Amino acid sequence: MTRQSGATVNAGAHGPAPYDLVIRRAHVFDGHQALAGLYDIAVDGGKIASVSADPLRGTREVDAAGGWVMPGLIDTHVHLYDVRAVSGPDSMRAFEDNELPRKLGLFLDHGVTTIKSVGDPTGGILDTRSKIAAGALGGPRLLATGCGITGRDGHPATTVFGDNPWARERFTAEVDGVRQIRDLVHHLADRGVDAIKLLSEGACAHSGGPTYLWRNPAFPDGVELVRLPVALLRAGIEAGHERGLRVTVHTTQQAAAREAIEAGADGLEHGVTIEPLTDHSLIDLMLEHGITYTPTLWIDDAHPDARGNLRKVAAAGVHVALGSDTFSGRGLFGANTLEEAELMVAAGMTPAQVLAAGTSGASRQCLRPDLGTVAPGKRADLLVLNADPTADIGSIRDLGMVILNGEVAVDKRRPGL
Repeated sequence: MTRQSGATVNAGAHGPAPYDLVIRRAHVFDGHQALAGLYDIAVDGGKIASVSADPLRGTREVDAAGGWVMPGLIDTHVHLYDVRAVSGPDSMRAFEDNELPRKLGLFLDHGVTTIKSVGDPTGGILDTRSKIAAGALGGPRLLATGCGITGRDGHPATTVFGDNPWARERFTAEVDGVRQIRDLVHHLADRGVDAIKLLSEGACAHSGGPTYLWRNPAFPDGVELVRLPVALLRAGIEAGHERGLRVTVHTTQQAAAREAIEAGADGLEHGVTIEPLTDHSLIDLMLEHGITYTPTLWIDDAHPDARGNLRKVAAAGVHVALGSDTFSGRGLFGANTLEEAELMVAAGMTPAQVLAAGTSGASRQCLRPDLGTVAPGKRADLLVLNADPTADIGSIRDLGMVILNGEVAVDKRRPGL
């Protein structure tokens, strides 16, 4: 086999038996770049078997008719469980039975084949992950951090969950000691989480003093918060790394972002949103440490500096991952992810950069090199689009087919195609 234009090209020799599935005559965005020419993409046993400039045979064949194939989208920052509706065991069970299946299906309907939950109740989200993996529940591939870890009386414990003590104990974990946070991270690792999320600060320093206030239209007077102390931040990150887990940190200000990076964080959830990013040495620090920046414009676009800050870090070459911060009560699951991609382009990134952030860049963030790329040996999570997403990011809405783990999960094409 030879390598051409970034794709593996077979010389036609693929054995006597046809592949399980072949998508014929497609332009390809491979997760990094658009490939020149048309290709056949073969799938066997849930993996991509070949990306070939020559025709391939499949037991099932899909004619892309010159359309586009790209990796399924990965949303690295979602909240699946409804923080308003879940306030006890009965309401949680009702949500899981009546609402969760529909929300999971919406992701697939919009071409999102992998999601990363970053702050749902640990037991519930890991059970949901197991059900999806076993085929007992339909939905995208699910990765999960379990509960978010914050300081005592930090965000979101005293903000989102201030009047919901039952959920507060399950969606968040409040810590006030180094041993406590280390033990908690190791406990989460023992339960099999995919990553760790820490919340360094979710507010801004109050003018005239060290007090941190969380402001939201629902809380016009603000809620006082306690920052996660640096010693605990560092201990939580070190414990996660001891277990081979990536640790990302919720930040909103430059000082907190620097603190997280210097403590060893792998990524910033939100990054710098509530103030302009003026510290160029902070961007250098992101590059030096290989930080992934997740801008979450879908939730943070109201801040006037959020777009400009993303534009600065992307132009500098900082790794960017798509993450919408989707939660129940606003917008539509799946559609929010597409809106996030469009907002990232509006902020100044090119469509190809945003597509990479939602595929190969997101897979890097999630430590899942088997995802996010159209190449032999990778998981066959694929989208068939009717138009070129590298020319117009809105083309990700013109979806013909979603393939998850080698199986057709959604087919929106006209009958007979």
